[in-house]
Amino acid sequence: MDPAADSAYELLSQYSHSFMVSQVLFAACELGLFDLLAEAGEPLSSAAVATGLGTSPHGTELLLDTCASLELLTVETGAGRALYRNSGLASSFLTRTSPTSQLHMLRYLSNTTYPCWAHLAAAVREGRPQYSRAFGVPSQDLFAAIYRSEAEQLCFMRGLQEVWAVHGRAVMTAFDLSSFPVICDLGGGPGALAATCASLYPACTVLVFDMPEVVLAAREHCFPGRGQVSFHEGDFFKDPLPAADLYVLARVLHDWTDDRCSHLLARIHHTCKPGGGILVVESVLREDGRGPLTTQLYSLNMLVQTEGRERTPAEYCRLLSSAGFQDFRMKKTGCTYDAMLARK
Repeated sequence: MDPAADSAYELLSQYSHSFMVSQVLFAACELGLFDLLAEAGEPLSSAAVATGLGTSPHGTELLLDTCASLELLTVETGAGRALYRNSGLASSFLTRTSPTSQLHMLRYLSNTTYPCWAHLAAAVREGRPQYSRAFGVPSQDLFAAIYRSEAEQLCFMRGLQEVWAVHGRAVMTAFDLSSFPVICDLGGGPGALAATCASLYPACTVLVFDMPEVVLAAREHCFPGRGQVSFHEGDFFKDPLPAADLYVLARVLHDWTDDRCSHLLARIHHTCKPGGGILVVESVLREDGRGPLTTQLYSLNMLVQTEGRERTPAEYCRLLSSAGFQDFRMKKTGCTYDAMLARK
């Protein structure tokens, strides 16, 4: 095989086996590998890890060495044996005690997103979510499909907390929001992004508006930020919206079709105070729609899990302008999510 063909084959092999990498990560998290190593306080042998996890010695050794190759673990060798400890990546994002832990979001990806992606070809053929194939749940009611059980709902809500623990400050400081006395996070879930907003702009009143089931879960399970923000129940497609100077839509518009987005934005514009605004936080495609790759994958994920898609800056501008908002501005944050601000 010539070098060019060999390189192409290696790339193909990398792509075709990528699902194995994600499964290694998901399995290690599910087994509690990174928490065990964090709590040990010292590097552990494969045998000690197997004992601690209650797993097979052979399977544990294979998993540990693969995690080391993926730079999730580091290995010290001496006296004829290998000792394993968490890498910096694992310590930051894969242990439950880390303030930037992503364990709940990874669990959601493993238990909900991954099974839906097994039916990507069907989603492309049909143009609709795949909950019915993945779980036997009708896809017509997306809220019921995504929140299939209380445990799944809590996992997703805690996953959102984890996302904003990493990205929240960047998106809420992309623009100076201190001139908006009352800020309402529509579909704000557990209130994690709203709490970040409240801490950054202490003179502002910050509230969350979400479905009754979500608000109830946030109140019952005392999500961080509950004391800094107020929660209000309702369906933002049909119930009266709280009066505010700024409305935040973070990871909301990508769930819905253009028609549904236009309906929601028109309702917000009608309620928004004169001189007020709207802050949209999304993973944004380049204008040609061909990248970034992460955002393209997110858009495919919207296909298999929702009725929406990721959009370009021009597409968001058109949606906001059609609803009556003006002075559209976008700020790249350097993170996965960017911020777009428009005024009434």
